[in-house]
Amino acid sequence: MSDPIESPAVDAVLDATGLNCPEPVMMLHQKVRDLPPGGLLKVIATDPSTQRDIPKFCVFLGHELVDKQAGDGEFLYWIRKKLD
Repeated sequence: MSDPIESPAVDAVLDATGLNCPEPVMMLHQKVRDLPPGGLLKVIATDPSTQRDIPKFCVFLGHELVDKQAGDGEFLYWIRKKLD
């Protein structure tokens, strides 16, 4: 895995380890809905399809993909919920 980013304080963590498509994105949708506007979510996943699905989710719904990391079969994402 690449060097971790300076880990900002996150408002919530979604651990989707061991789950396969479409479950991680379905859980992500609910978790983001529960965040306050501008809230930061860290997602931990092991399904390689999240590398495609999570960035598309963010673009489609207007959330910011702050950072992503991959390595050793684990995929990490930091997502900031849109303000409105």
